Amino acid sequence: MKDEESFFVKDSDGGSRGIFLFSQVPKNYIWRRNTMSDQAYEIIEVAKKTGSIKKGTNEVTKAIERGKAVFVAVAEDVSPKEITMHIPLIAKEKGIPCVSVPSREELGTAAGLAVSAVAIAVVDAGDAKDLIKAISETSE
Repeated sequence: MKDEESFFVKDSDGGSRGIFLFSQVPKNYIWRRNTMSDQAYEIIEVAKKTGSIKKGTNEVTKAIERGKAVFVAVAEDVSPKEITMHIPLIAKEKGIPCVSVPSREELGTAAGLAVSAVAIAVVDAGDAKDLIKAISETSE
């Protein structure tokens, strides 16, 4: 039963606030998270068509460190978590918006890949500039 399931709720800085029952989590938190994920997928799809993206942990890390990334999305269902746990930290340090999305398969599909992807960086936003601006203002 959904009301009895428990899970961790993450803060915006990547830390967790603890274990909550599904019924204890504010509905607006869940809606915002799903909306942010959908917006992140849309940004990646538009940037793939009209700009350029980098795929994979190594390329994303390099793009962030070199200051070329303008938006980053990281999948939550990565195992082990250590593979991508540094990405949100360095993105925050560089002031780059970083969104956590639930599915690496959907992230790969949004990037136009036949395989899953654990991290995507938008290097040239193309027509997605307004979408990135909107999601940056929402996450602040």
